Amino acid sequence: MPGPRGNSLGRPGPKAQNPGKMFKRIMGYVMKSYKIHYTIVIICIITSVLCTLQGTLFMKELIDKYITPYLLTDAEPNFIPLRNAIIRVACFYALGVIASFVQQRLMIVVTQGTMRSMRDELFGKMEKLPIKYFDTHAHGDIMSIYTNDIDTMRQMISMSIPQCINSGITIVTTLISMLILSPWLTLVTLVMVGVMLFCTGFAAKNSGKHFVVQQKQLGTVNGYIEEMITGQKVIKVFCHEEVGKKDFEELNNVLYDASSKANTYANALGPINAQLGNLSYVLCAITGGILAILTPLTVGSVASFLTLNKSFNMPISQVAQQFNSIIMAMAGAERIFALMDEEPETDEGYVMLVNAKDDNGQLTETPEHTGKWAWKHYHKAEGTTDYKPLMGNVVFDGVDFGYTDEKMVLHDIKLEAKPGQKIAFVGSTGAGKTTITNLINRFYDIQDGKIRFDGININKITKADLRRSLGIVLQETCLFTGTIADNIRFGKLDATDEEVIAAAKLANADEFITKLPDGYNTMLTGNGANLSQGQRQLLAIARCAIEDPPVLILDEATSSIDTRTERIIQEGMDKLMHGRTSFVIAHRLSTVKNADCIMVLEQGRIIESGTHDELIALKGKYYSLYTGSAIA
Repeated sequence: MPGPRGNSLGRPGPKAQNPGKMFKRIMGYVMKSYKIHYTIVIICIITSVLCTLQGTLFMKELIDKYITPYLLTDAEPNFIPLRNAIIRVACFYALGVIASFVQQRLMIVVTQGTMRSMRDELFGKMEKLPIKYFDTHAHGDIMSIYTNDIDTMRQMISMSIPQCINSGITIVTTLISMLILSPWLTLVTLVMVGVMLFCTGFAAKNSGKHFVVQQKQLGTVNGYIEEMITGQKVIKVFCHEEVGKKDFEELNNVLYDASSKANTYANALGPINAQLGNLSYVLCAITGGILAILTPLTVGSVASFLTLNKSFNMPISQVAQQFNSIIMAMAGAERIFALMDEEPETDEGYVMLVNAKDDNGQLTETPEHTGKWAWKHYHKAEGTTDYKPLMGNVVFDGVDFGYTDEKMVLHDIKLEAKPGQKIAFVGSTGAGKTTITNLINRFYDIQDGKIRFDGININKITKADLRRSLGIVLQETCLFTGTIADNIRFGKLDATDEEVIAAAKLANADEFITKLPDGYNTMLTGNGANLSQGQRQLLAIARCAIEDPPVLILDEATSSIDTRTERIIQEGMDKLMHGRTSFVIAHRLSTVKNADCIMVLEQGRIIESGTHDELIALKGKYYSLYTGSAIA
């Protein structure tokens, strides 16, 4: 079974960006809309850290100022100063709790809002990408960016970054406090911290490269699953379940290996740093006890320092543990930004399609829908604008095209479709029939030659307006989740119910729709799985009919339909094609006998053209195809 089309371990992924620049870019999304929120979050973190530190330092005051003096005197102790000190500390702790609550609440807003903005930008960018991108990237791999990679970013923004800020502030304030209490004990602590940082750096270096592979391979696995779900019928027909399982196991094993290696290093950080922290605590306790005996260092100072030692080692361990999330997020960010940085579909067009009306024998633009369209052509050199009626004349003049420059698919294609004509393309699979129709709507751009629409080079027409003038019915119908009426209205979003019904009647779809329990309000899911292939095709024709385009492209729209249903669909298409320029890719040659011109393609070249009778009389390739596959 073939694997997914996207990046895999066998293909190089996007070049890794500079981590510093990538982090700055991530924070750019946060600060763009939530700068004030994040500022308050940082203030809350500082407040919380200082309140906790104040409580830790109170231990020295508690032992040296209250407990020790009370133990050394026989006088009645006065507990009022101690009570006041405890109340003061309690207030600080309460303030710290409030600050922590505000921080957590604001981070929910910041994180979810940032993720929303990022998903919006991702989807907006995806909508601007050329068709070629989706032809070369597995859909499951793209979905993985929206799910897995975005989720790693969420964890980093919501937990890892605030934790690192908290730890950083804790480390600085604790270090200052330790230096004040005892420089010698601080030196012992810093030596052990150096050992912890060495272990952390070693583990992070080795886990980072495996996390990058893990994220990429996760996309590959998702792509394969998506492909297998789509092709379940084919898999079962050919009894390839075991082959599919074997291929999946191979991909899953690669993901397992990468994840195991990454997490082996990452998960080892916690226990290692915890034990090093305990060792640091023991060394400081021993050294502190010696200093308390031999120097003026007080017992309270030693007790406070030991608490600070734990407070100092803990944030370092926490930062080490966050490396796991940060490295995964950076790997995910690399894939997210790779999609965002893809070159969008370019559009240098300036000729627009507008509503027009006849004003004293001249076409003029109007905001109302009149049913008459015109090309609005602005001439920059002269500073003038003229309006040309949309007729549906399409000309190919010496067109060469290849999906890559090294391998050309079409060679010197010359044809003219006059307004209202029906042009049919026939030929063997891979001859270039569908490719020609993809060039008309500029899904791909040609390497040489010209394609003109009503005498205008299509490169000068904005892509949106060019495609708005074209109606397309494909062999594989794509229906969306929603009602039948919604799917028909997809061709014209502001269409009225009456227009929807009229389009359905034109496509011969009204009869089967009205027999459904909910009629036009019948909900469709799973690409219309509750409808037959023929019914889905009729809805596609109705969707095209409501758009009322001057030019039609019908790509083997009846190839997978039975003969009776084909007649119904053909009647609908004939009504739709009446008076419109139509390009038809024929699967059954009997459906194009009445075409004004039949183009016979072979290996990307038009080798014959003419009417059905002319080509039969010629007794060439068409004659051979027709007599060998004609259907009465």
